[in-house]
Amino acid sequence: MRLPRMKRRRFLKLAGGSTLVAGAALFGYTWRIEPHWIEVVRRKLPIAGLPDSLLGRTLVQISDLHVGPIVDEDYIIGAVEQVSSLDADLLVLSGDLITYRGPRQIDQTVRVLGRLQPGRLATLAVLGNHDYGHGWSQAGVADELAGRLEALGMTILRNRLQDVQGLQVLGMDDLWAGRFEAETVLGQLDRQRAAIAVCHNPDAVDRPEWSGYRGWILSGHTHGGQCKPPWLAPPRLPVRNKRYSAGEIDLYDGRRLYINRGLGYVRRVRFNARPEITVFTLTRPA
Repeated sequence: MRLPRMKRRRFLKLAGGSTLVAGAALFGYTWRIEPHWIEVVRRKLPIAGLPDSLLGRTLVQISDLHVGPIVDEDYIIGAVEQVSSLDADLLVLSGDLITYRGPRQIDQTVRVLGRLQPGRLATLAVLGNHDYGHGWSQAGVADELAGRLEALGMTILRNRLQDVQGLQVLGMDDLWAGRFEAETVLGQLDRQRAAIAVCHNPDAVDRPEWSGYRGWILSGHTHGGQCKPPWLAPPRLPVRNKRYSAGEIDLYDGRRLYINRGLGYVRRVRFNARPEITVFTLTRPA
């Protein structure tokens, strides 16, 4: 049925106006709402050989805070306070704590993370590519940041292992910064005891150095793609292996990967990839 000319013009004008309103609403949501709409993901973390003393304890993972000139400071302080309210037994930070533009960002990161309530048993962190400054090549930035955070009571794992009440936590340094040395950490591992690994960049799990490791690897880096069309993969991911977007991934060799979507951003936009705090309950495999 053909509409009369005037009605057709009015219909097209209304349709065009509706499209503009919908577009503005979507832009507002992806810029103003979702980047700061934190999801607390609760799930079990089954670990073979987990000591009795750790059964039922909580491990809280956060990642990719990107404290600095891009992420709203009031938001990230509120996020840190929300993490603190969860009263973690073990708190793990999986890298990219800072977006570095100069020394003031280190001061800012220390000020923000100084508000973080430590885990009852330990607070552990690894470094990501942004923690190495411009071009992921400024080792002095990473060294200063690590030292300042150690002074707050965190343990920064740079290719080393930390024992937490019988649970071995393997902390890998960053892949893009050229500091990833899994063989160094795995050489310290007692393969008969419970273990998990923390590694910022999930692409590192495809490296051959992991041979013989069985267990979980906790990572971040991807931000879940930041923008993800429903039912489709994110169009942009900072990894070679495009399987590695977010959530749990079976590596089919006795390892399982969990990718946290992060709290911050490198551009203030998120869609269908909300910022995440992960609360794991430690258990044993069924």
